[in-house]
Amino acid sequence: MIDWRQVGRRATAGRLRETATASGAPVTYGLIALCVVIFLVSPLSGFHASYGTEDALLAAQAGYFERWGVIPAELWDGSAHALITPFTALFVHGSWLHLLGNLLFLYVFGAMAEERMGRVRFALFYVGCGYVALVCYAAAHADSGQTLVGASGAISAVLGAFLYLFPRARVTSLFPFLFFLPLRFPAWIVLVFWFGLQWAAAQGADSGPGVAYLAHVAGFAVGFLYAWGRYGRRARVKVPATATEGDSQP
Repeated sequence: MIDWRQVGRRATAGRLRETATASGAPVTYGLIALCVVIFLVSPLSGFHASYGTEDALLAAQAGYFERWGVIPAELWDGSAHALITPFTALFVHGSWLHLLGNLLFLYVFGAMAEERMGRVRFALFYVGCGYVALVCYAAAHADSGQTLVGASGAISAVLGAFLYLFPRARVTSLFPFLFFLPLRFPAWIVLVFWFGLQWAAAQGADSGPGVAYLAHVAGFAVGFLYAWGRYGRRARVKVPATATEGDSQP
């Protein structure tokens, strides 16, 4: 006997995969392009002699972070500039490694999430969840003067939504303790493992320079809860669906 519900779900997964590939996921790829362009024109890329060298370059980079990044200690002063920084910080990255690590995850998981949500809703979801994730980090480190930048909170929200919407999608992942062998796992295993690492790291992190693990945890949770509340159980694609290949760590 044919289970037409399973057939329908399998067809839905295939359609999403094919449509995301055919349409090019314009919001996902647009976000990637925007982050790359912003980084290239910033003093962080090293491509612009106009920023000077050594001390002058370091001063330009520090000023750039202070202007566009989130400074938790200043976020609650009520100024318009401070309140907009959780948005601008989503498009600022501290290094090539920071940029490429984040954009790899957005490329891997963003297209199918965008196709499922719709372009406008996905764009609003990305920006809104990213903003909330950075504000959560700032609230937990309200006295910190360290600048926070990067799209990690927004991309973590995409991972959380992807986990809910496509729990059995399979992704190729590289795990350091397995000698970086490319292995295929269900997305829920990779993403739950990733979330566990972020949670554990957040417990030992302080407000000094480094990775804002708490923003990752907050973004992931907000993205998952949004997908759960917005789409409900019937929206989940439970049959295996292939996602593009990616790393196990952002």
